[in-house]
Amino acid sequence: MPSPSDPVVAALRAAGCVFAEDEAELIRSTARTPDEVTAMVDRRVSGHPLEHVLGWAGFHGLRVAVEAGVFVPRRRTEFLVDQAVALARNASVVVDLCCGSGAVGAALAASLGGPELHAADIDPAAVRCARRNVAPFGGRVHQGDLYAALPDTLRGRVDVLAANVPYVPTGDVGLLPSEARDHEPLTALDGGADGLDILRRVADEAPRWLAPGGSLLVETSEPQAPRAVEVFARSGLIAALAVSDELYANVVIGTMP
Repeated sequence: MPSPSDPVVAALRAAGCVFAEDEAELIRSTARTPDEVTAMVDRRVSGHPLEHVLGWAGFHGLRVAVEAGVFVPRRRTEFLVDQAVALARNASVVVDLCCGSGAVGAALAASLGGPELHAADIDPAAVRCARRNVAPFGGRVHQGDLYAALPDTLRGRVDVLAANVPYVPTGDVGLLPSEARDHEPLTALDGGADGLDILRRVADEAPRWLAPGGSLLVETSEPQAPRAVEVFARSGLIAALAVSDELYANVVIGTMP
């Protein structure tokens, strides 16, 4: 572990990085040359997310590639993966909708023993990044707006539909930390006036894609969770809410009857 007097640690700490020693160690272990260390520190000090600086993020036991401009997978979203795995250990078809880097899809594929995996996102940069992360599991990534991106052959066949939709209310986007606000795509953050616009669209069409007994899982915030459960129920799904106090995670689960 670098000492607090280390110049890299000092630069990171001066920039406000709370875990400066840990970040310095990660940067040094990732960089191939001293010049790369300097360049990475400069990017981090200027406000870029650490994961963009490193080019990867740890997620559910995997090292996931995360390119600049792509949504960074959050640790709390590991709870969504855990819920999906507990529900559908024998899942044969998995879809990661609004996939970003493809971290959720890759983690599900790794945990479920190689299901047929599809991922989709509207952002070309996310699609390129996701292809890197799901390729080891034989996954396919499609570009487009929600279900419009998916092959019609998946209708009625999906056992696990994970959708880490954007859920920040439009009026709150400006309150996000600058790392997210300035360096992640708005399409991955802005969920409309009440933060539930995309969630509604996903839930409304989910019954056409889920297999009998299949489940839709969506992350949301604590204040939004009761309304999100209602949206799922109105869509004809058996709705439930799973909560992790440790990770501050709220996952709405809708299961096909």
